[in-house]
Amino acid sequence: MKYLDEYRDPALARHLLDDLARTATRPWRIMEVCGGQTHTLVRQGIDELLPAGIRMIHGPGCPVCVTPLETLDRAMAVAARPQVVLASFGDMLRVPGTDTELLTLRARGADVRVVYTPMDAVRIARARPDREVVFLAVGFETTAPANAMAVLHAARLGLRNFSMLVSHVLVPPAMTALLDDQDCEVQAFLAAGHVCAVMGWREYEPITARYRVPVVVTGFEPLDLLEGILMAVRQLEEGRHEVQNQYARAVHRLGNAEAQNAVSRVFRVTDRAWRGIGTLPASGLELADAYAEFDATRRFALAATRSTEDPECIAGAILTGARSPTDCTAYGNRCTPLTPLGAPMVSAEGTCAAFFAAGRTREPS
Repeated sequence: MKYLDEYRDPALARHLLDDLARTATRPWRIMEVCGGQTHTLVRQGIDELLPAGIRMIHGPGCPVCVTPLETLDRAMAVAARPQVVLASFGDMLRVPGTDTELLTLRARGADVRVVYTPMDAVRIARARPDREVVFLAVGFETTAPANAMAVLHAARLGLRNFSMLVSHVLVPPAMTALLDDQDCEVQAFLAAGHVCAVMGWREYEPITARYRVPVVVTGFEPLDLLEGILMAVRQLEEGRHEVQNQYARAVHRLGNAEAQNAVSRVFRVTDRAWRGIGTLPASGLELADAYAEFDATRRFALAATRSTEDPECIAGAILTGARSPTDCTAYGNRCTPLTPLGAPMVSAEGTCAAFFAAGRTREPS
């Protein structure tokens, strides 16, 4: 495939693996932050091909997985109301809430629609002035600009029947929370290339300086990841701790100023709950006061919910890299993509889903 085959060349992959074997003189533990990177590592078997001692820790970079249970329960409470259209990306529909999921609500008659961009939800609101249209706005810095533009467009159109249930999260606070944990084993990070395409990498420079850990901005293809791992291992072996950019074809240090301006205009930083992890200070985005009229939580006076995780699901430990999917007693039997107990088994970027799709099994007990 044009523009992709060169990043999947097996001969170049073998060369990078040989370089890694020559470079690494001791064990190293590296976390890839992005769920898309996790899927490439697991699907291609890269994590199992790395030289002995180099271990990949799968991080909390799945936007669906870290969306708090309370947000899902609120979304379902809104969707169950008459005259409401709840619009969402498709992978949110199967994520379990406390009692049910959005897909089940749709089967029961709720108007839950799959959209491909937040602008689709704006178009629905414009076409159906008799309905309240609510867009479930989740994700990291990657999706925030498009969601901000949807709000700005709705404001320009004067739409009074469009709102967002916002649950945006930010990558750097999650990284620092992991590093502040006394049990943290992470010695280097692979940063998500699409987040950095928006935000640049300046936010990671204080992290490398404070915690003395390398951060390598990395793409998503097999050779991107192998080169990013090699760059991280070289830094670790040489005692360096700086930000490097492997994904130079898409990312530069300052990021996308227009996207950043849209986000800062529409949103403000807030404390945010992360599913299975807890509340992290200044780790999310919420609508700024100037756009409070588009806040579904305020519009529908949504109260706090009593949300309950399935007690058997260890999603929190998996999202922080403390446990592997195959450590879970429910993995592959009571918890599958068809019968998920937690979000990591549902999302296209979930670690459990990646392991299951790759045929990874639990060791016999």
